[in-house]
Amino acid sequence: YRYFNSTAPIKVRCTPRPRAGLLNGFLSLATPLSTMLPDSFALLKPLCLSRCGSLDSLKKLHVLLVVTGLIHDRSVVLQTTKSYLRFDQPLLALSVFETAENPTLYVQNLVIRCLSHHGFYSDLLRLYSRSQYSSRHRIGSDEFTFPFVIKACSAVSGFRAGKEVHCVVLRSGYGGHLVVQTALLHMYAKTGRMEWSRKVFDDMSGRDLISWNALISGYSSNGLHREAFEGFWQMQADGLKPNSSTFLGVIPLCRSLGPPMAGDLMHGLALKCGAFSDKALVPTLISMYAGWEDLTAARLLFDLLPSKDLVVWNAMISGYSQNGKWDEAIEVFQLMHHSDARPDIVTLVSVLSSCSNLCTIDCGKCIHAIGIKLGISDQSSVVAALVSMYAKHGEIDSAEYLFHRTPEKSLLLWNPLISGYLLNGLWDMVLGAFHNMQLEGVLPDDISMINVISGCTMAKDLCRGVKFDMVTVISILSSFSSVEDAASGMSFHALTIKNGCNLDLSVVNALISMYMNFGDTEAGNLLFNEVMILFNQLRMDDQKPNSVTLLNVLPACESLLQGSAIRRGFESHTSISNCLMYMFARCGSIPTARKVFDDLEEKDSISWSVMINGYGMHGDGKAALLLFSMMKEAGWQPDDITFVSVLSACSHAGLVEQGRTFFKSMTEDHGITPRMEHYACMVDLFGRTGHLDEAYDIIKCLPFKPSASLLESLLGACQNHGNAKIGEAIGKLLIEYRPSNASSYVMLSNIYAAAGQWTDYGRVRCDMEVRGVKKDPGISLVQVK
Repeated sequence: YRYFNSTAPIKVRCTPRPRAGLLNGFLSLATPLSTMLPDSFALLKPLCLSRCGSLDSLKKLHVLLVVTGLIHDRSVVLQTTKSYLRFDQPLLALSVFETAENPTLYVQNLVIRCLSHHGFYSDLLRLYSRSQYSSRHRIGSDEFTFPFVIKACSAVSGFRAGKEVHCVVLRSGYGGHLVVQTALLHMYAKTGRMEWSRKVFDDMSGRDLISWNALISGYSSNGLHREAFEGFWQMQADGLKPNSSTFLGVIPLCRSLGPPMAGDLMHGLALKCGAFSDKALVPTLISMYAGWEDLTAARLLFDLLPSKDLVVWNAMISGYSQNGKWDEAIEVFQLMHHSDARPDIVTLVSVLSSCSNLCTIDCGKCIHAIGIKLGISDQSSVVAALVSMYAKHGEIDSAEYLFHRTPEKSLLLWNPLISGYLLNGLWDMVLGAFHNMQLEGVLPDDISMINVISGCTMAKDLCRGVKFDMVTVISILSSFSSVEDAASGMSFHALTIKNGCNLDLSVVNALISMYMNFGDTEAGNLLFNEVMILFNQLRMDDQKPNSVTLLNVLPACESLLQGSAIRRGFESHTSISNCLMYMFARCGSIPTARKVFDDLEEKDSISWSVMINGYGMHGDGKAALLLFSMMKEAGWQPDDITFVSVLSACSHAGLVEQGRTFFKSMTEDHGITPRMEHYACMVDLFGRTGHLDEAYDIIKCLPFKPSASLLESLLGACQNHGNAKIGEAIGKLLIEYRPSNASSYVMLSNIYAAAGQWTDYGRVRCDMEVRGVKKDPGISLVQVK
C-alpha cells in the first residue's frame, strides 16, 4: 500500500527482453503477491484503491490490476470506478466500467451522475443505450438513472431520444415519480415542445416548487409570456411560495412586456419572499429597471450590493450603454477594473459600444489593450465591437486589420465593417465588401441592405442605373411605423439628407409622421419648424409657392395663424381651399372656413363634404343639414363621402331620427352601399344617445368584420351609460381583436367598476398585467411655465 502511494519512481528487476520492459516489471511484482498471499491480496485490492492519495497513484494501481487480470473482479470494478469518480475523472471511470462483466446498477448510476455533472452528455447517452440494449451490459434503470439521462437528452436537444426514454420510464413504472416527471417536463420545454411539457405537468399528482419553476421557465424560454405569468400566479394560489428561481423566470418578462408597476410588484414580492439570498436576482432586476430607463433604481440596487460578482458588473455597464449613458458605463467599468472582478467578453462588448460613441478613441484603445491582456480580444463578438469602434472614429485601417486577421467572418463581423466604410464615405468599399460577403456565403440582413443601398446611392451605382426618387423615399419612410423601426428609420433619414431629398416638403412630411409614430415628438417638432423655415425662405427669394407647395405645407400647419403660412392669393384653387377649410374647421374657426367656402367659385363634392363635416364636428347639426339641403338644391348628388359627413353631423348633434332617415335614404334613394364609416357613424349616433341595443344590433348584422374603432366607440358608450351587459360582450370582442391595446382593458374594467362587479374588474386588470399590456401615460399639449 505504501508503495502505491509513493511518488518515487518504480524500481523493479526486469528481464533483458526489450519488448517486455515495464510489463514484466509489474508482473514480477504482482505474480508473487497474488500466488503467495492470495487471500491477503484479495483483501488488499479494495483497500489500496480506496486509500490512493493521488490520481497518479491510482493510475499505477489500475495498470497493475489490468496486467494481472484482477480488474474483472466486481469489487475491483466498483472500487476503481468509485476512486476515479472521487478524483472527478468520469471518462476514466467510464472506461473501467465498460470493461467490467456484470456491472451493477449502483456503479452505473455513479458514472452517469459524474458524466452529467461534467457535461459529457453524449458519453452518458451512449452508456445508457448500451445498458438498455446490450446483452452483455444490460443493467436497467431506476429513479436515480432517469433524471440524469433525461437531462442529457434536453442538453443535446434530443427530442426523439427523450421520447424514447419517456417510454422506458412508463414501462419501468417510474412515470409517477416526481423527480423523473420534473426532468421530463424540463426536457420537453428545452426542446420546444411545451404542449408535451404541460401534459407531463398536468399528470403530476404532487407538484412541488421545482416542478412549477420548470414549467414557468419553459413558458418563458419558449416565448409564451402570458402562460408564464399565469403559472406564476396559479402557483401561489396553490399555496407555494416563489423562490429566487421562480423570480428569475418571470422578472425578465416584466422587463420586456410588463409595465413598470409590474416590475415594482415583482421586486417587492421577491423581498417579501426572501428571494434576495440568491445574488443572481440582483443583476436581473438591474437589467429590468435599465430596460425601462429607470437607471436611478438600477444604480441604487447596484450600489447597495456589498460584494459584486461579474454578472452584476455586466448588468450595470450594459444598462448604461443601452440607454446612451456612455460616460457612466465607462465609469462603472473603471470601478470594476480596480476591483477583484475580471472582465469577460460581455463586459468588453458593452463597454466598447460606449467607447464607439464618445468623442475620443483613447478609452477604446485602453480597453482593447485590456482585452489583449485577458486573452479575449480575438473573440468574434469582441472583434466586431472593436471594428465598429475604430471605424466610427475614422481609423478604418485598424478596423480592416482586425477584420482580416479573424479567420471566421460572420454577419456579426461584416456589418460593422460595411457600416464603417459608409460612415467614412468609402462608397465603393461598401459595395466591394457587400459583394465579398455574399461570395463567402454570408446572407445579408436589414442592416446590411440599408448600408449597401446607401452606398449605391452615394456612388450613383444602383442596379434597375436609377437613383432614388421622392416616391421611393416616401414609400420607404412610410414603412417605418413602430418603435422597433426607429434605428432603421433614423438611418434612412440620414440617407435622405446625404441624397438631398430632405429639402422636399413631401419627404419632410413623411419624416414628421415617422418620428411621431416612434413617439419622438421632439424630432417631429424640429422637422416641422424646418418646413416653415423652408417655406419662408421660398417667399423671401421671391418665388411664389404653387398649389403643390401649399398642399404639402398645409397638413403640417399646427396653428390657425400659420395657415391663414399661407392662404392669401389662393382662394381660387379648389384643392387649396378645401384643404384650408378643413384646417380652419379643425382649428375651431368655423366662420373663416365658411368664408373660404362661400368665396370659392368652383365647388366640388369634397368642398360640400368638408364644410358639412366642419359643422358636424363642432356640434352644429342644424347648419350641417341645412348645407346638405343647399347642396342638393344646387344640383349636386351626394356621394358616399358626403353621407359620411352628414351622418357624422347627426351623430355629433344627437339627431337620431334624422340619422335613421339619411342612412335609409343612402341605400334606397341613391343606391350607395354602406361602408364601415357609415356603420360607424350610426353606431356612434346610437351610442351617444343611449340607444345601445340598436347599436349592438348593427354590429351583429354587419356584412363584414367590425373595425376596432367601431367597437371601441360602442364600448365607450356602454361605459358612459353604465350598460355592463353589452359592454362586456363588446369588450371581450375588442380584446380578442386587439389583445395588446390598453384602452380596451381599461374601458371594460371601468364598466365593471361602475356596475360594482369588482371580481370581474380585478380579473380584467390581472389579465392586462399578465399579458404585459401597458397603459399609455396621459399627455398635455399645454405647456406649463
